[in-house]
Amino acid sequence: MNYYIADPHFGHSNIIHHTDRPFRDAAEMDKLMIANWNARVNKDDHVYIVGDFSFRSAESVDTYLKQLNGIKHLVIGNHDFRWMHKVDLSAYFEEVGLMLQTRDEKQAILLCHYPLMTVPRGYVQVYGHIHNNTHEKFWSLLSTYENAFNAAVELNSYMPVPLPELIVNNERFKAEWREAVELEELEELLRQEESY
Repeated sequence: MNYYIADPHFGHSNIIHHTDRPFRDAAEMDKLMIANWNARVNKDDHVYIVGDFSFRSAESVDTYLKQLNGIKHLVIGNHDFRWMHKVDLSAYFEEVGLMLQTRDEKQAILLCHYPLMTVPRGYVQVYGHIHNNTHEKFWSLLSTYENAFNAAVELNSYMPVPLPELIVNNERFKAEWREAVELEELEELLRQEESY
């Protein structure tokens, strides 16, 4: 089975505040994400890490990689360059690249840490990088893409997920965002009416 995960940021305490993660500290976050990972992923499963595996960790990245089940594939994210030269990548990863391709059942998948504007016909894209951020201008456009799925841990219960679950989680996230936008627009209309 294939699983997808992006932006775990193992060992990164500031990410808790930046993305509103429900953890006291990095140690608690790391412990839960490792437990979640290993509860789902077997040793023969493939896990596509779509960037930013670890950042500013007091622990060696080897510490995390040794604990995690599965055959790992790394899509390089902007925060991975700092630790990659300190680890024997071939000891932990089946493949490493800025972009990777795979098939999941009959579906062709293109993986890139950064969201792409277009992908080849017949592909879906799995990306990360933006976490649960909907405040950027490009999110309004990206949220309309039917073939683009955010694998960030914040959207996926802090664990690797299979493609069908990734799709459902993204649909739920987009629906919640749209409801919030509609509510904001309604509140603004009510404020305008009250000012007349």
